[in-house]
Amino acid sequence: MTSAEQSVLTLFLDSLWAEAGLSRHSVAAYRSDLTRLEKFLQARQVTLVEADKGDLLDYMAARMSVGAAPRSVARALSAMRRFYRFLLREALRRDDPSALIEAPRLGRPLPGTLSEAEVEELLGAGETDTPLGLRDRAMLELLYATGLRVSELVTLEIGQLNLASGVVRVTGKGARERLVPMGQAAEQWLQTYLETARPVLLRGVASDALFPSRRGRAMSRQTFWHRLRRYAAMADIQKPLSPHTLRHAFATHLLNHGADLRAVQMMLGHADLSTTQIYTHVARARLKALHHAHHPRG
Repeated sequence: MTSAEQSVLTLFLDSLWAEAGLSRHSVAAYRSDLTRLEKFLQARQVTLVEADKGDLLDYMAARMSVGAAPRSVARALSAMRRFYRFLLREALRRDDPSALIEAPRLGRPLPGTLSEAEVEELLGAGETDTPLGLRDRAMLELLYATGLRVSELVTLEIGQLNLASGVVRVTGKGARERLVPMGQAAEQWLQTYLETARPVLLRGVASDALFPSRRGRAMSRQTFWHRLRRYAAMADIQKPLSPHTLRHAFATHLLNHGADLRAVQMMLGHADLSTTQIYTHVARARLKALHHAHHPRG
């Protein structure tokens, strides 16, 4: 990549930070997708700025031919579209070569989730007589009670929690802010954690992190994920877990108990209702399974 191209790509990525409010993980994904495209174009002696629709279609076909998943190719197309719209806006191109390219058809895989009994087993798996164990229990209770993204959970600051009102203030994707109720059980565990465990973990160090690590800093997503898997093993949960497992359980269990879809959308922080609607399929699948298992003519 020439220095001029590198400069354009850097400007584009900086614009994602400044204008779109994307997380660093999303920006890193855009960088990775566009860098892979740039390497493909190099063999054709074509630059990112110069590529035409045929180049982009050939790139997508090449990715599919080596086994890339449709979702991965669709994400790459999303990166291209955003990049070329940026070039148009900055008058670095007169057209958008990605505009009329159709994304590969994607199935809608149902998110993996846990039953209510499995969630209870997971929440009760750890020991709460240590500061770390109590911190983890408070985190798990809050995660299941609110459906936060793991990245939102680990970056929470003490000022975002309002136990008197029973809500947590969250800044999610696109810098959108929302208030999410947390429920009595989570409130009680958080109160106990704040009074007894958090001061011990901080050891007198000033920190805004609601859930500090042993060093008094905000916990990483990877650390929390490692601890979640540990508790899942202790609870003998055999299902594959992801960082979003308790978020999925939160949404599915609310809908199973009759919650309004738009209310769930607001609590999850989804910009589009269609993103939330995937959970109605999960709830429906659960009801069908119960009917099949227990109805005399199921």
